[in-house]
Order: sequence, then structure tokens, then C-alpha cells
Amino acid sequence: MKAAVLHEIPGDLAIDEVQIDKPAPNEVLIQTTHAGLCHSDLHFMDGHWQTALPSVMGHESAGLVQAVGDDVQMFQKGDHVIACLSIFCGSCKHCLTGHPNRCANNAAVSRPKGSKPRLSTPEGQELTQFARLGGFAEEMLVHQNALVKVKEEMPLDKAALIGCGVTTGVGAVFKTAQIEPGSVCAVFGAGGIGLSAVQACRIAGAGRVIVIDVEDDKLEVAKTVGATDVINGATSNATEVVKEMTGGEGVDYAFECIGLKSTCEQAWKIAGVGGTAVIVGMMPFGEKIEIPGYEVFMKEKTLKGSMMGSNSFRVDMPRYVDMYLDGRLMLDEMVSQTIGLDQINEGYQDMRDRKVARTVIDFA
Repeated sequence: MKAAVLHEIPGDLAIDEVQIDKPAPNEVLIQTTHAGLCHSDLHFMDGHWQTALPSVMGHESAGLVQAVGDDVQMFQKGDHVIACLSIFCGSCKHCLTGHPNRCANNAAVSRPKGSKPRLSTPEGQELTQFARLGGFAEEMLVHQNALVKVKEEMPLDKAALIGCGVTTGVGAVFKTAQIEPGSVCAVFGAGGIGLSAVQACRIAGAGRVIVIDVEDDKLEVAKTVGATDVINGATSNATEVVKEMTGGEGVDYAFECIGLKSTCEQAWKIAGVGGTAVIVGMMPFGEKIEIPGYEVFMKEKTLKGSMMGSNSFRVDMPRYVDMYLDGRLMLDEMVSQTIGLDQINEGYQDMRDRKVARTVIDFA
């Protein structure tokens, strides 16, 4: 099969021929139909984070079950599935206390050391599966706890988006922040995650949703999916504009969906007394943010992190599918372009150039 492989950091992706094994116990073989380009992969490609190499990249994917290994009861050939990087063991303290997205028991969902690798080069060299998925490939071989079955009427190109960006953005609002109806919210970033957060604010009944980005085209999309106000941060001082918009009070909830020190600190600044700043974007490893310590207790402000939307994805993703099918969650509007696997580097350059909200690979 063909897959997009990262051989060096920083570096572009190479479209290589890759060998894939048969499913072992608890594993599922999937024909990948679609995959979304997520900024998280770009952090590794551009050298802001590190991963074992060579690595089949990609983690926002959907497809069809082709075969299952022993002990797999939930899936059968032909099932429509979404893959998720929040692979859970089901037995650690995080899983057992309702936080499977925090599970770090990788050994329980990986092949034992010394086993034949799931993926390898034609010469037999083991290939890493990025995020334990390797979604930029014509097929995926993953642990069953990386998958959720979804309704067949759900288009798989849109289902792929739910695999990461949508679940991250929507979950940050619904599950991490748990906003109240009537809340005044702000979202930094109108990419895939930010647009998902905007929609969740709308669905949850936010009274006002202010979106900050530096691209007017993205801000127009944000208005389409639920923003009540937009600010171009390249031409305006977003902090001052938000304070003016809110009569000096600031917002109840600020969601940072970019992953920059500057916007994280702005999110904190615009959160009002008793407000919450939620850091959703993936910041470069080792980056630090600075906030005035006195505001934490004097203003009772809260700084929260949201990892993959605090998801329990086997419960959450089918709900998000229903929201799409009944018209509440607008995913078609988020897709800027559809490309083939061989165009993936051009797709990521478009992301660097801020030309797109979300790009989807069609493996057909």
C-alpha cells in the first residue's frame, strides 16, 4: 500500500510503498477512505515536536473495516469507523474515572516488544505509526480501542474530521469548559478546531461568540457557522476590541485554538472576572506562557487545558455524527479542498500559508 512517511525532522512527507501485517488479537484492519490534514502533524514536520522515525503520519481518518483479529467483538467487515488517537486501555485510573482521553498505558494497546511490526518498509524496517494510527495510508492496522463505529449514512469524508479537529474543538466547549447558555465566548483561530469550537458555542446556546483570526476568508466562514462578531487580529488589537465589545467586562470563556504563546496570553487577558481561558491549541514543546499571578485569586479566573476535547470518543463521536446529520454541526462548510494522497505536501503548504480551514484526502 502507499503511505505518507516522515523520514526526517524537519522535512516533507514521502509517498512510499509500505507493508502492512494481518490483524493480531484485538486489532482491526481498515481501508482508509478519507483523512483530514491536521496542524498537529505539521508541528512534527516543521520540527516543533519530535517523534520516532521513519513514521507513517496522519491521525484524523475514517474508513471501512476489512478484517478483525481474535478477541474483537465490536467490529466486523464492512463497518464504517472513525479512528481516534485517544486510544484507551480501559483499566488505568484515568480510564476508570471517566477520563480515557488521558490514558497513557500505551503498552496495553501496542504489540509486545519483539513482535512483528504492524507496518514496515519493503526491506523489513519497522515504521512508526504516528499517534499509534498512521492515518495517511491506504490502510490502517490499529488496536480496536482506537475505533468507533458510526452510522452508514454519515459521509466518511466528513466523519474523518470528527476523528480529531471536530472532537477537539467541540469537546473543549461541551466537556472541558461546559459553558452555560447565554455565555459570552471568544475563540482564537478559525481553522478546523476553532470553527468546531465556534459551532459548539452556538449549539450550547452562547449569547455571543467572538472569533479572532488574521485571515478575512476564515472569519467569513466563522460567521457562517455561528460567530456573532469577528476580529482580524492582524489589523486590530484583539484584546482592546473584545474589552470594548463587552463593555470592559471581558468574556466568560476564551478558547485558544491556535497554539501560540501570544494568543494564549491574550485569551487570559480577555477572560473577565470569574472567567475561564481554555488552551486547546498544540503549543511548541517547551513553550511557556505568562499570566499575572494575582488575577488567579483576586479575579477568580481559571486557566484550563483541553486534550482532544476531554473526550470519551466512543460516546461523543456518534453524538457529533447525529448533530451533523440533523443539521446542527456544519462540517461541509469547513472543508476548503479535497486532494489526493500525492498532493499532501501541497496541502500542508496551504496550511502554512493560512489558505485553508480543513483539507481532506480522498483515497479513492
